[in-house]
Amino acid sequence: MTPSTDTSGGGPVRQVAQGSAGQAEAVRGEHTHGEPAPGRHRPVVQRASVRGQIVDALRAALVAGELRPGEVYSAPVLGERFGVSATPVREAMQQLALEGAVEVVPNRGFRVVERGIRELAELAEVRALIEVPVMLRLARTVPAERWAELRSLAEATVRAASSGCRATYADSDRVFHRAVLSLCGNEQLVQIAEDLHRRAQWPLVGGGPSARGRADLVADAHEHTALLDALIARDLDVVRELVAEHFAGAAAAGGGARSA
Repeated sequence: MTPSTDTSGGGPVRQVAQGSAGQAEAVRGEHTHGEPAPGRHRPVVQRASVRGQIVDALRAALVAGELRPGEVYSAPVLGERFGVSATPVREAMQQLALEGAVEVVPNRGFRVVERGIRELAELAEVRALIEVPVMLRLARTVPAERWAELRSLAEATVRAASSGCRATYADSDRVFHRAVLSLCGNEQLVQIAEDLHRRAQWPLVGGGPSARGRADLVADAHEHTALLDALIARDLDVVRELVAEHFAGAAAAGGGARSA
């Protein structure tokens, strides 16, 4: 890895309001210089539930490509950018390590995992094995009025895609898929599917989902509304075609064309 010079104007996707402690905590053994700046956008995050908000901020930074694959980031430096101590940042990074987004680098910090198209294609295949049969079963059993209740979520994905913000779209995309799968009544399945979905949204080396433009996001979002229309109409052939193509397209393209 070739380190880049950290600049004072840089910052991650979110900035957490500084607590009473004031200064960021310096941690022995973690280098705090020579790191790439995660980005320049610094919206304010409220003090409440700092750790959870930092997790969300780091997830958004990953999806947006502001935390780059292969780069190492230390908790003290990120803590300075968030305006908090290194402790909640380190805890948040440990959560991301459990999710497979980063890996621990002893005495340095956390490295963003480098992922290739094969891994993303494998994720798409596993998601299809789980979600397609469930979706077809729900298409046969769930009444139209229950599907109609999800209309606002499908439309929200379109609005999020139109904004061009990949992190915003990623959130709305997961919310819609979770709402659909929740109708099966199996919370374990829903949690597993959501974890796979989140992993599929992490950036690839050299591009992938994070490199897609607004038009790609909008096309993705309109697939949600088309699927919902087919589910309401109980058109099983269309449902089968839409869900199969959604995941088959992601697997064939290594995730570069679709987020599913």
